[in-house]
Amino acid sequence: MKKKTIMKRLTAVAVVIAMAAGMMACGAKEETTENEQTEETVQEDTAEETEIQVFIAASLNTVMTELAEMYHEEHPEVKITYNADSSGTLLTQIEEGYECDIFFSAAQKQMDQLEEDGLVVEGTRANVVNNQVVVVTLKDSDTAVTGLENIGDAESIALAGGSVPVGKYTRQALVNLGILEEADDVAAITTEQVSEALGGVEISEQDNVSKVLAAVVEGSCEVGTTYYSDTYGYEDDIEILETVSYDLTGNVIYPIARVVNDEADDAQTKAAEDFLAFILSDEAKAVFDAYYFDTNVE
Repeated sequence: MKKKTIMKRLTAVAVVIAMAAGMMACGAKEETTENEQTEETVQEDTAEETEIQVFIAASLNTVMTELAEMYHEEHPEVKITYNADSSGTLLTQIEEGYECDIFFSAAQKQMDQLEEDGLVVEGTRANVVNNQVVVVTLKDSDTAVTGLENIGDAESIALAGGSVPVGKYTRQALVNLGILEEADDVAAITTEQVSEALGGVEISEQDNVSKVLAAVVEGSCEVGTTYYSDTYGYEDDIEILETVSYDLTGNVIYPIARVVNDEADDAQTKAAEDFLAFILSDEAKAVFDAYYFDTNVE
């Protein structure tokens, strides 16, 4: 009996040991799997982030914010940093040495100058969208103004400076209407000269198109000239008095290009190339259309 009892005990011990060994093996396997998963997660979380600097005309801020979010969903490792201002200001910053990977201008003039400076990466320039100048006022403002032809009837006007594309386009339209005198460079026509030609009306000069719109929306100016695309989201606040024809302003084409950036590494350069391709894609075109831009450009 004692011998059988001992045998039973030895057998039980052996079973316990085997079970323990099995559990340890399973635990080790699970731990290995967990470690592998953790390592994969860490690798994903610590994947080196690449940042690109994209200089955009102020009128592009809203639509480009959405496009950046769309792009980031597919490329979480790429951080897109925008610098939004007037195209003239952005051009000056690039010429002064600000790091920039992509320039998206609201006019050809600034891109032409950048290309002349040798700062556009060859073969990357493309026209993306067209826009249109509009004369706007607050809804129920009871303004006597109906458009550019009698814009001088306003008590105050928000107008971008001549170096700002929308300011230049507005001046060109006023020249074509015979309100302003011809000039070799309409951008050089000062705000004071515009005011004088309009009978001395008060003009609040703004340094980008977004500030023009804000001046009207806030009620500090009775009317202003901005882009049709800038009215997106403000349909309940403002009234478009006139959509200025291309016969008066010329086309309002927005060109884009990669900028020569000697500080960029290979990853940054590749990210800039890829983001530019995305902006030129049919997917992005649909978004531009939704934000009141005209994508039928050559």
